[in-house]
Amino acid sequence: MDAEELLPGELAARAGVAVSALHFYERQGLITSRRTSGNQRRYSRDTLRRVAFIRMSHRLGIPLARVRAALATLPADRVATSRDWARLSAGWRADLDDRILHLQRLRDNLADCIGCGCLSLRSCALTNPGDVLAKQGPGPVRL
Repeated sequence: MDAEELLPGELAARAGVAVSALHFYERQGLITSRRTSGNQRRYSRDTLRRVAFIRMSHRLGIPLARVRAALATLPADRVATSRDWARLSAGWRADLDDRILHLQRLRDNLADCIGCGCLSLRSCALTNPGDVLAKQGPGPVRL
């Protein structure tokens, strides 16, 4: 075994994930492994940073397809540098700003929405501001 490679259990322990999560990430095209002659997986050490990025992106609620697309922009011919990772992470900034704004609005309006008891979509500023859904017809139009 190459000293620059990690066994699945080693990578999982260092990354704080289950081995099954590594297999899932691999099936989704987020990480890769080398197979030995005995068909055992071996991961390069730089995979640890990829897994950390995947986990953080997941915690931020970023869809897996966007994570995959972002990881695809990393160089294939060399190990990604801190500059590469900074560039990649900066791409999430606008998304996070939008989510923060949405969560602040949710926090600020949640008590009023639950506390009022009206259950009216006409006056609900949270899920139907300005009653725009009324134009789509009666009933639960979002379903």
